[in-house]
Parts: sequence; C-alpha cells; structure tokens
Amino acid sequence: MKTLYLRNVPDEVSAGLAALAAREGLTVSAFALRELSHAARRAGNHALLGDLPDLDVSAKDVIADVEAGRAAR
Repeated sequence: MKTLYLRNVPDEVSAGLAALAAREGLTVSAFALRELSHAARRAGNHALLGDLPDLDVSAKDVIADVEAGRAAR
C-alpha cells in the first residue's frame, strides 16, 4: 500500500475537508481516502462508456421523454 503526501493544500481546502470529516465522524485522512477512492473509480468510466453500443438516440429525444413522463404525473 502506498503513502500519499499532499503539499501546498490551501487553507480553505484543508478547513473544508476537516469540516466535512467532522460531520461524518471521520478523521481528515479517512475522509480524504474515501473521497479519493471514489474519484479513482471514475478513472475507467470513459472506457466503460466507450464500450456501450450507440443506440442513435439524441439527447433532445431523451429530454423530451423525461419531460413528458414528468408531465404525466
């Protein structure tokens, strides 16, 4: 397992991380590790999306269908 050191972390970032960690009852290190783990999992998303078939459906059509579904409620 690697050790990661971060340098030049702005005070406002450090304070924000400390506040978020405290809210969840975690240390800053545990909170940062969890958030970095989530970010690292996204590294392969572009490959995953690239492997999906092209269904030739436009974003405009998807939005129209979503709006129609919401209006039907």
